[in-house]
Amino acid sequence: MKILVTYWSQTGNTRKVAEAIFSSLGGEKTIKPFDEVENPGGFDLVFIGFPVMQFGPPAPARKFIAAHAPGRKIALFITHAMLMQNEDQQQQDLLEKELEKCRAVCSKSELVGLFHCQGELSEKIANELMASNIPMLMEFAGMRPLTIGHPDQGELERAQTFARNIAAPFAAP
Repeated sequence: MKILVTYWSQTGNTRKVAEAIFSSLGGEKTIKPFDEVENPGGFDLVFIGFPVMQFGPPAPARKFIAAHAPGRKIALFITHAMLMQNEDQQQQDLLEKELEKCRAVCSKSELVGLFHCQGELSEKIANELMASNIPMLMEFAGMRPLTIGHPDQGELERAQTFARNIAAPFAAP
């Protein structure tokens, strides 16, 4: 079995998860950012990672998936700055809507799994959100301190477990 782990990372959060996933996989495997992948045709399974931006997949992810994922077995791994253990049902509903948008861009692929975890909201982006004067975005920017240090070791370990579980059925007997 040949596995590709590919990703787009703006601040390094998604790259950390990609590296954790890659390290947990056995067999013939490759890790590359989106812009270094020419053709994933020879791979049996492709892990595709990206951050949620502006409430869904960013343009580089949409473009990569449209060009390279149709008809392929793929597993998504996604980072976002939303709190994973949040008592606020409105925020949990928003996160689920964001994840559904990520699933939707894969409608022409065979989506075999989705992993998501919190990433650190960069200070630059938090400042831009704060300057927007849009109450919801300002509230989100105010949660930055709760994102610092993510993805943490536990999240990276969960990503590794996810990857092993997804890859297991594809492994040669």
